[in-house]
Amino acid sequence: MLRVVVDSVLTYSRSAYPREGILLLRGRSKKGDVRVESVVIPPMATHGDGFSSFSWNLMPIDLTFIGVAHSHPSGYAVPSQQDLLHMMGKIMVIMGYPYTDESCIKVYDIHGKPLTFQISEGSPDSSSSDGRNSMED
Repeated sequence: MLRVVVDSVLTYSRSAYPREGILLLRGRSKKGDVRVESVVIPPMATHGDGFSSFSWNLMPIDLTFIGVAHSHPSGYAVPSQQDLLHMMGKIMVIMGYPYTDESCIKVYDIHGKPLTFQISEGSPDSSSSDGRNSMED
């Protein structure tokens, strides 16, 4: 995950607090490696107390969307049953309050299994191996 993405999801979560915030993740996936390169604020997103949502119908077709990130103002950064039911893409990123640093970020696969992640200082169009985001079991 690029450092700029980490900074973006944490900043967005802080600005949405005490409500949940939601973002779309853009990037690439190849042979089990997922590289998160940027975030997109979904149009007409709803940020509520204990939930956040948006309509995929308002989104253009874009094969670079690889997952969804949302905040948990409670600080408990574990996917709920609702999170798993509405999971889209390859990964789900949950940011738990207080949104101070990468220790507040958890990454999960489509089944809710925790994944490890690495932070890269690379740029979105960098293809070097140290720019990859290896999210593995």
